[in-house]
Amino acid sequence: MQNPVYVGVSGQISLEKRMETIARNMANVNTPGFRSEEMKFESLVSPVARDNNQNVNFSSAGKSYISTNRGPVTQTGNPLDVAVNGDSYFSLQTPNGQVYTRDGRMIMTPEGGLVSVQGYPFLDNGGAPIQIDPANGAPRISADGAIYQNNLQVAAIGLYQFQPDSKLSYGPNASVVPDKAPIPMQGDAANGVVQGFLENSNVNGVVEMTRLIEVSRAFERVEAMMRQQEERGTQAIQTLGGKSQ
Repeated sequence: MQNPVYVGVSGQISLEKRMETIARNMANVNTPGFRSEEMKFESLVSPVARDNNQNVNFSSAGKSYISTNRGPVTQTGNPLDVAVNGDSYFSLQTPNGQVYTRDGRMIMTPEGGLVSVQGYPFLDNGGAPIQIDPANGAPRISADGAIYQNNLQVAAIGLYQFQPDSKLSYGPNASVVPDKAPIPMQGDAANGVVQGFLENSNVNGVVEMTRLIEVSRAFERVEAMMRQQEERGTQAIQTLGGKSQ
């Protein structure tokens, strides 16, 4: 068994998957509220090699996960832009169910509904679409998510936190979908919202570019190693074949 070749192939598979995640992150470096995709790799020991008292480690294809680290916050001055303090998420109603996002760009429809840039309604803590009076102008949003018009509370922004060990997948509108039902939270100063601000993507473009260069070089090194192994195998066959004649 040509262990170096198999190890090299497993390494290339891992690097290819890492390259895909970097490309996806770079494509969303300027998407408000986007959560970056990261990879975890493990070393796999060949059972055949272990049975023969050999230590041959293969790289796994890698497991991806969505980072929940916060992104930088930018002041926009737009009263319909809202950023989250703490670890909570907004909720949107989509054709495929509720999704959760840190993208706080709200748009008021002519009927007074607050929707995302893709037209999905923002929800309150009870899962109902948020509705305000379009004739009363821009709302005032307090730190706990309460929405006021003419000094009267007319609605509240829903804030949700994920249960521990929830696994996330991507949804529309820079959103994520957990595999466990999130918990509605009562907003406060430490875990509420800030009006007139937006949270940007948590992708660090400089770090991702550095990773891209590292992955490209690693791929080239693995390819060179595999080519050298193939050349050694060819030379060995030629040498042994020549002696047997």
